[in-house]
Amino acid sequence: MDDNNILEVRNLKMYFPIYRGLLQRVAGHVKAVDGVSFSLREQEVLGLVGESGCGKTTVGRTILRLYDPTSGEVRFRKQTGEWVDVAKISLREMKPLRREMRMVFQDPFSSLNPRLTVKDIISEPLEIHGVAHGKEAEERVAQLMREVGLNPAYMRRYPHEFSGGQRQRIGLARALSLNPRLIIADEPVSALDVSVQAQVLNLMKGLQTDLGLTMIFVAHDLSVVEHISDRIAVMYVGKIVELADTDELMRNPLHPYTEALLSAVPPADPDIRPNRIRLQGEVPSPANPPSGCIFHPRCNYAKPVCSQQEPLLEENKPGHFVACHFASELKLRGIGE
Repeated sequence: MDDNNILEVRNLKMYFPIYRGLLQRVAGHVKAVDGVSFSLREQEVLGLVGESGCGKTTVGRTILRLYDPTSGEVRFRKQTGEWVDVAKISLREMKPLRREMRMVFQDPFSSLNPRLTVKDIISEPLEIHGVAHGKEAEERVAQLMREVGLNPAYMRRYPHEFSGGQRQRIGLARALSLNPRLIIADEPVSALDVSVQAQVLNLMKGLQTDLGLTMIFVAHDLSVVEHISDRIAVMYVGKIVELADTDELMRNPLHPYTEALLSAVPPADPDIRPNRIRLQGEVPSPANPPSGCIFHPRCNYAKPVCSQQEPLLEENKPGHFVACHFASELKLRGIGE
């Protein structure tokens, strides 16, 4: 284990059982996450990107033990320097870790209790973990609200009295309340208007720099992920198919799926007609994935070996990992090409 890392995920799997019949017997499994591996350096932002249903949200929730993983390792380096496997420890041992690992949820309305005031929502983690109570907790709430760009005078209002962007700021303040070291942001801007997205993204980027946060930023929009991430991992049907530094992946993709995603990013100049790659067929079901390479039924470059042998995620260039048999041979288009 590398002490420059804060998180190391190894062969993580999360299978959900499929029940059928009167007796509700297990007839199969949805392989939402199927052998995901990556590491995360301290104060790094890793973008996790892919189509809806590819398993990126499940990865985040499994890392935080909101789901109990089917198998694999999730090793987290605590503030004391001790490494712990989050996938193996008991829920009682997990509680103190939740001070260091927090989540920002996708929907800024359903993730906030409508019966609690903003003060109660943000101070609840402080009360549960015994960090602050009463006046001290209220002062901490006021400080957090200022940090995320909200007026502390509004702390006794309820979530429905705020806009979507303001509600997401409340969720962010709640996540920051315990001074975490790792934040998993699950599509935190996808439910917001474009102009508000930019404000929240800039806020998160500033907080990450100022507070020295480590972050996994989950999204389906590559242009959003590019803005905030140091590295990007591309997921397809439960697997990571490419992982590289942001600039390297955006300019020199090695996987055909990444190339297709990049072609869907609209150009900044409205006079330029996008040269979009349209994939054939449908995304395969994670309950019945194809043999060999998971992407081969839709790949424009597929050859017979692709349907027979699954490619491993291997380092093709320094720091650039890809799961493709022909990564060294293909000449793929980067962003804006």
